Formats: sequence, C-alpha cells, structure tokens
Amino acid sequence: MKYQKNLNDNRVQCTICPRNCILKENQEGFCHIRKNAGGKIVLTSYGYNTGLAIDPVEKKPLYHFYPGSSVLSFGTLGCNMGCQFCQNWNTTKNRGSNKFLNKASPAEIVETAKYYACKSVAFTYNDPIAFFEYAVDTAKLCRENGIKTVAVTSGFINLEPAKEFFKYMDAANIDLKGFSENFYKKNCLAHINPVLDTIKYVKNETDCWLELTTMLIEGENNSDEDIKSECRWIAENLGELVPLHFSAFFPSYRFMDRKATSFPALLRAYEIAQNSGLKYVYIGNLTSRSTSATYCKNCHRPVIVRNGYGLLEYNLDGENCIFCGTKCDGRF
Repeated sequence: MKYQKNLNDNRVQCTICPRNCILKENQEGFCHIRKNAGGKIVLTSYGYNTGLAIDPVEKKPLYHFYPGSSVLSFGTLGCNMGCQFCQNWNTTKNRGSNKFLNKASPAEIVETAKYYACKSVAFTYNDPIAFFEYAVDTAKLCRENGIKTVAVTSGFINLEPAKEFFKYMDAANIDLKGFSENFYKKNCLAHINPVLDTIKYVKNETDCWLELTTMLIEGENNSDEDIKSECRWIAENLGELVPLHFSAFFPSYRFMDRKATSFPALLRAYEIAQNSGLKYVYIGNLTSRSTSATYCKNCHRPVIVRNGYGLLEYNLDGENCIFCGTKCDGRF
C-alpha cells in the first residue's frame, strides 16, 4: 500500500487523510474501511458498493460541468469524516458486512456507464477519499474509455495522495462544511485547514473543474459573518468564478433536534455571496428558478435556466453566452 508508514510491533500508519491513523494488527481506521492486515493497509470495501444510480450531473451538484448530462454514481460504506449532521449516515456510519452490498469491479462500473451512455462516473454518497484505491482504479479505467470522472468529497486528504487522486478527476464538488475551526472540530471531528489546502490545490494546481457546496445549518454555520468570511476567502484564494452552492440541512443522525434550513436563510446567504462579487452562486435542494439559474458574468442574462435538476433554457453557443458572446466558465 503506497500511503502507509510501517511502524514497530507490526503497526502501520495510514497516511491517506490528516487523521493519520496508527493501526494495530486487524485494527480499522476511523473510516472503518481501511484496516491493518499483516502489516499492510487494505481497503476492505474494494469492489463493493451500496448501489449504482444514474443521476443528472446537476444533482452532485455540478452546474458548470456538461449540463444536462447523466452521471453514474456510486459509493461504499464508511467515511473519514465524523459529521454529526451527516445526510447519508446510514451508509457513512454503517459498520455492516460487505456481504449485504453489491459487487462491481472498476471494469464493470465502466461497462455499466458505457451501456447507459453516461457522460461521467461519480464517486459519492460516502467520501471517495476513504475508498481511495477503488475510486482511483475506476477513474483510471474511465479515462481510458473516454468517460469523465467526478469526486464529491469533503477534501479532508493529505497532499501526496491528493496529487494522485485529483490527477484522475475531471471535476470535483468539495463540501466546505462551515467556515470556522470550531465548527469543524465540534461538528465534523476534523479540522478546516487541510480542507482549505485541498480546495486551493485543486483550483490552482490541477485541471480538475471545481465547485463548492456549503450546507447551511441555522445557528451553526450561517451567520452573516460566517458567509462573508467564506466568500472573501473564496474570492481571494480561488477567484470569483468558482461556483458556490448553498444547500439546505434536514434533521439527520445526531442533529435530529435541529430544524431544517429555511429558504429565507438560504436566500440570505445567496445574496451575501452575490454581493461579495462571486459570479456563480446557487441555492440547491430548496430552490427557485432564479436562484438555480446561471447568469452571464457580463450581461447578467440567464444562460442556463433550471427546473430542479432539469434544464429549461440553454443559452450557450459552445461555452459562450448567445446574448453577448462572453465565455461562461466551466466544461461544456
């Protein structure tokens, strides 16, 4: 296994993510799918998934990556994050046996994507950083077969594995779960700086198309200052052209006592982000046509109008606005 350090007493350290778990023989890491087996880290979920689904790419969400195309999505059990509000906790927190899962090799996933004419394959539902080898092997085979690859991830990964991982990803939506170290420590059992480092690396050092998502939890990560600080950081470190999605939280896992995010709270964040100068801001999963539309950064007319995950209007010629000819940023 490439990303491990051998220690004494047959212990090994997993170096995929910043947790850097030190594992005794037969011990699993925080993610529960990376295990010390005979002094070697093995991915116990390799070749197993929680099911394949064909989605519109907008559902990831990716709004600037081949809009209207289909993506074959899959994930496994386990996760290297500890989000107390996880919306997919039934799989990320599941410690069950692989015998109840579906089996699919990278080659079988690629063949399925080809059979259903999917433009891309997405590694999602749980974090593909945890099932690194399964994701990368599948991504390599996708490349060989002309299929695009998408990572939906928290970005909680060490730099060296990040270089390999994102080398094989054509697009990524990274969850920026909040904008304070306190929020990450308290609610994600993690740290924010490695995530920010990953986001900067993907945007500035790779060819991977990047979009960001922040799920707003009222009273936790949605104060005006939280949103302003996040948008300021995005503008200063990534530029104003990275799409930012605000999504609604629904009571889940250990946050069952919290209320679902209201549309006014989402709209407030949307307006702050727009006023901060970000050019592509969206509201997801509680939305209206106006807040899910893509607007030309020059003439401000709608170049893509969406109804949920479907497209109502597509006013681009190639990658250019049909009204004024200005380029719309993304992959089209």
